[in-house]
Amino acid sequence: MTKAADKIIVALDVPTKEAALKLVEKLRDQISFFKIGLQLYTAEGPEIVRAVSAIGSKVWLDLKLHDIPNTVARAVESASRLDVQMLTIHLSGGSQMVRAATTARVNNMLLLGVTVLTSSTEETLREIGIQGQVDDQVLRLAKLGNEAGIDGVVASSHEIKPLRREFGNKIKIVVPGIRPSWSQPGDQMRTMTPFEALEAGADYLVIGRPIIADANPHQATKRILEDIAG
Repeated sequence: MTKAADKIIVALDVPTKEAALKLVEKLRDQISFFKIGLQLYTAEGPEIVRAVSAIGSKVWLDLKLHDIPNTVARAVESASRLDVQMLTIHLSGGSQMVRAATTARVNNMLLLGVTVLTSSTEETLREIGIQGQVDDQVLRLAKLGNEAGIDGVVASSHEIKPLRREFGNKIKIVVPGIRPSWSQPGDQMRTMTPFEALEAGADYLVIGRPIIADANPHQATKRILEDIAG
């Protein structure tokens, strides 16, 4: 695999185990990292994590945990036993919750803190009582997470450069909302192409619909890798 391929995580945003494993089989010679989110995990439970791992692929369990510290800690313990490589929690849960999560981890699983969802805008923030700009809120939450022991953050491509200026290489930056120039943005508001996001300093790119909704996911992935290389 190329270095570019190592930086891509394909989102298995599909409703069934069968559909997910079919995608993994189609893409496993190109991509080694897959994201299991709320839709698939709710439908199939821990077994889908075991099934994807059994194929030899790495798993990011994207559950965006946000609850009282003790509940989040116990969920982190459970995810650690599933041997996933990455797990997400919401940084808006506060430093006590984040510390509970980092303390509960029992292996080398990376804990990623979700800052501001890529579907959110300043208007979204105002609706929930947060004034100011999106990038200010992203940096505020990232600082909270970094001080509480988080390994990385999930943020839109538009916040990559401010995060790098603030934290350097102290944290991993995982970027959803990646859209090749030939794809539609969908409900993502703050997007960037794969090449642009990697140039800006992203560690991992999360790509879903441009690949999984394509009639030929393998060819779509190849096209993305060629776009990055070219």
